[in-house]
Amino acid sequence: MKRFLAFAPREPMHFARFLSTPLLSPTCSLAALVLAAGSALAQTQPASGEWPTAAGDAANTRFSALEQISAGNVDKLRVAFTFPLGVERGQEAAPIVVGDTMYIVTPFPNWLYALDLRKPDAPLKWKFDPKADPGSQGVACCDVVNRGAAVADGRVFYNTLDAQTIAVDAASGRELWRTKLGDVSRGETVTMAPLVVRDKVLVGNSGGELGVRGWLTALDAATATC
Repeated sequence: MKRFLAFAPREPMHFARFLSTPLLSPTCSLAALVLAAGSALAQTQPASGEWPTAAGDAANTRFSALEQISAGNVDKLRVAFTFPLGVERGQEAAPIVVGDTMYIVTPFPNWLYALDLRKPDAPLKWKFDPKADPGSQGVACCDVVNRGAAVADGRVFYNTLDAQTIAVDAASGRELWRTKLGDVSRGETVTMAPLVVRDKVLVGNSGGELGVRGWLTALDAATATC
């Protein structure tokens, strides 16, 4: 069974957390998208040790300034905990770490897990099941993968294979909202991790291999409206 593994140093020290030419959706505002994109690089870096988006920050740097793991101690890393995801398909989602919680999205059926990093073996805090459409599995071109989630303002945002975007309360796992952005009967799926910039959640579709026209949607993070 596929499992998530985390590593930590053997020597006493603090735990080191470590860990896609679109078109606009016709229902959304061009002005809102430009505003969001223009502010991305100006955002501050995440708090030290946190990884709130698939690429680490809004600029997609995939860089962490943490220095606890180095060439001098990397050989002392040991397994801190493992977690079975329960899905035997391609695992492409980056683990998201905010505060004392790690969030992981599985391939279809796109379960979302929250793990408690304060406790030994990082036990499960909660699990969210989006109940995605099983028919979407036959539409995906390249396995039923998912690239992960994004966390901002106490919400976890992520996409499902059947082209839904969902917001979940980060503390409780309670669904806050969901919106249907694509149509699997036309070959549209979504596998990307959303990008959150200020109050916008940016989402684009998959399906180019099936002749689907690409689009990019900017959703209001609080209400899911465009």
